[in-house]
Amino acid sequence: MASVCRHASSPFATPVMTDRSPLIDNRFASRVDWNLMRTFVDIVRAGGIGAAARQLNKQQPSISAALKRLEEQVGATLLHRSATGVEMTAAGKAMMALCEDMLEAARLVPHQIAQATKRVEGFVRIQLVSALVSLEFDEAIASFHRRHPEIHIEIRVSPWRQVLDALERGEVEIGVGYDSAVRASLVYEPLFTEHQQLYCARSHPLFGYRISRLNELKDEGFVLTGEDEIETITHLRRRYRLGTKVNGLAEDINEAKRLILHGIGVGFLPILSAQDEVARGRLWPILQPEAEPSYDIFLLARAEPSRDTATQLFLDEVVRRIRAQRKS
Repeated sequence: MASVCRHASSPFATPVMTDRSPLIDNRFASRVDWNLMRTFVDIVRAGGIGAAARQLNKQQPSISAALKRLEEQVGATLLHRSATGVEMTAAGKAMMALCEDMLEAARLVPHQIAQATKRVEGFVRIQLVSALVSLEFDEAIASFHRRHPEIHIEIRVSPWRQVLDALERGEVEIGVGYDSAVRASLVYEPLFTEHQQLYCARSHPLFGYRISRLNELKDEGFVLTGEDEIETITHLRRRYRLGTKVNGLAEDINEAKRLILHGIGVGFLPILSAQDEVARGRLWPILQPEAEPSYDIFLLARAEPSRDTATQLFLDEVVRRIRAQRKS
């Protein structure tokens, strides 16, 4: 804990940290050096004072001095040096959270100003998995276009691994898809939980029947989706030896559905993408509902963005709708 001592000779003396009580200063915002906060964030992100100095191309003593000045202005120790770099104190963790919020707010200033003055043009490039069905995402596109008709929206469809790779390479700033792991370079906003079902066509002998034991299907001819197959489905197939007989292959979910509809074989499809054909009696769900595999679909973005205003505003629109739907 820290408290403040002031020299009696000067009511405006610099606060000095002690170990008793925290600094309470109602004028903090008007006198703090905001650049020191950015330096503090750089130290934490770099993992140490020396590393931050190298990244910022500055002398280490100047970085140490900046940290010391911020601690004096805050009235608390923010970082402890350790063998591995620096460790945040409780005050440091609170400061870091606040600094990151302020930096994010500052980053959004030009985007919000452009929106307020109706000066937003450009492109929004999105890469997503095939056969995606999401009402929230579709509504976000429609709402965004109504408010920003001068912005062009470009959508590319690819297997889910290519979505992730394109984001990491910076080819697109927004993605929608699946990930079996967590990449540090990306941020993940849950969009919805997708379920898949195993389908056959009306002409197939299994039409009208439900299967409770998956190993009963190990000799059936399958339509597979190659790189676009979700790993959850891949693991399920391998566990029960499904798809050892391949009758058809299509990287795109919609094309896989075409092959299944024409009786080429049975195959897994997202339930929402197949629901119209099921309602028309052209596809039949073979699995019992409790056996349907499921997984999360995410709205994806780069963790260290350099987004233009159009892309940032679109991302804000989608995230706002997703979170509002989650609360309702």
